[in-house]
Amino acid sequence: MKKSKPKEEFKTWGDVFDRFTQKTVYRLIKQGHFEGLQSPISIGKEANLFSALRKDGSRVMVKIYRLETCDFNRMIDYLKDDPRLSTLKGGKRNTIFAWVQREYRNLIKAREAGVNVPTPFTFSNNVLVLEFIGDDGMIAPKLKDEIPTNPKDFFDRIIINMKKLNKARLVHADLSAFNILNNNEKPVFIDFSQCTTLESSRADEYLERDVRNICTFFRKLGLNADEQKAKKQIVGR
Repeated sequence: MKKSKPKEEFKTWGDVFDRFTQKTVYRLIKQGHFEGLQSPISIGKEANLFSALRKDGSRVMVKIYRLETCDFNRMIDYLKDDPRLSTLKGGKRNTIFAWVQREYRNLIKAREAGVNVPTPFTFSNNVLVLEFIGDDGMIAPKLKDEIPTNPKDFFDRIIINMKKLNKARLVHADLSAFNILNNNEKPVFIDFSQCTTLESSRADEYLERDVRNICTFFRKLGLNADEQKAKKQIVGR
């Protein structure tokens, strides 16, 4: 008897990915993590983000790193300074797999610390499955695309979340209005692949950059966002 293929929804996007990635997605479908890829949320140079349906009708986000177009050297630059990945084996594919695993672990730790992030459900190779953030099948907009009605309150919420992240001994390292969702006037931090521990030799540099990005954005909205004050609030001194 001929076996039926996994859900038809993935066929629409099957030719976008290499054979290895297709097999990884098929495996996640068979394991019941989602029914099939529904529609693209964003198509990037390194990763594509899709919405996907579950059997119960709910949605998840599926982040797929492209094996052939990822910036391998940039990934290595971040990974080599992460003490959690001291046993990382060489090779481009292993580096991408470590990158995905790192994002999953960072999200778990951030969520445990009370940071408002998407719940990570599972990962396999170059594919990460996440909680869908949004309403009625629509992904929540990025902060850069949806200015909060109360910028001061939104800014304060961001600083609180950054403080929680710091208390968990993590720094996002790529935080900006591009990597924060405005979900019903509440910030949700996303894209944690560059997030690293405070043990990193560049942790303070990354934190200062994150603070600068956030303060610069909110100053353009007319807010008196002082970088030194914000950093003191985050680190607790």
